[in-house]
Parts: sequence; C-alpha cells; structure tokens
Amino acid sequence: MSFSDLFDSEFKQRNKGHFSAIVRVALADDKFAPEEKLFLDKLAVRLEISQAEYEEILENPLKYPINPPYLHEQRLERLFDLARMVHVDHQLGDTQELLLRKIGVALGFNAENVDYIIHKALKLVDRKVDIDTFLFEMQNMNK
Repeated sequence: MSFSDLFDSEFKQRNKGHFSAIVRVALADDKFAPEEKLFLDKLAVRLEISQAEYEEILENPLKYPINPPYLHEQRLERLFDLARMVHVDHQLGDTQELLLRKIGVALGFNAENVDYIIHKALKLVDRKVDIDTFLFEMQNMNK
C-alpha cells in the first residue's frame, strides 16, 4: 500500500465517522425529516460517501467511530455540519441536544465549556450564517 493510498483510506474513514455522527444526530428522534434527508444526501456527496456506504451507515451509524480532526478549524467545520443538522427541522429536541453535546466532546471540545460552544454554534446556525462567518465567530467568541 502506498503512502497516498494510506492517506486516502484514513481520509475516507474520517469522513465516514463524521457522516455517521451526523446520521446519529438526525436519528436522535427516531425519524428523518425531509429536510434532514436532503441535507444527508448532499453531505454524502460532499464527503465522498458511496451509495453502498450511505445505506450501510444509515442502517448502523454506530459502526464508525468519531475521529476528531487534529486542527481546531476542522473541528469547527464538523460542528457547523452537526449544528445545521440539528437545526434543519427547527425543533431542538432534548435527545438531539444531548447527542450534539456528546459528539462535541468526542470531536475534542472541552467538556467544561461544550455547552457554551454548542449554544453559540446553534445561535449562529439559527442566523443562517455561512461557514466563513461561523468559523470567524466561533474562533473569536471570547474576545
């Protein structure tokens, strides 16, 4: 196996882990809203998830571990995707919020301030900010 194959394989596994985390959030209320399904379809393409992998992840989203990115900005990008998934059906159920906090910690955010981070992320997504604004606001929220 070449170095590039190893990198591609690791990248693919990380994307599957990220996608499965988003599926877990979407399924927290045991059903997909049409907007959630549409978001998942688009995200699967963006993350290069094949149709077979997509169906496998939908069937068993716990199969793939959450692999937190090393870079803080990449963690924020994943949080952005997750927050949008929670927000897409405009109903933040207790189960979804709790799962989002757990996934936030799994992504590498500090457990002591994950509530603050999640709250800020959801407020930004509620305002329908783009990814660049989200990243800027999240990186500068304590200034």
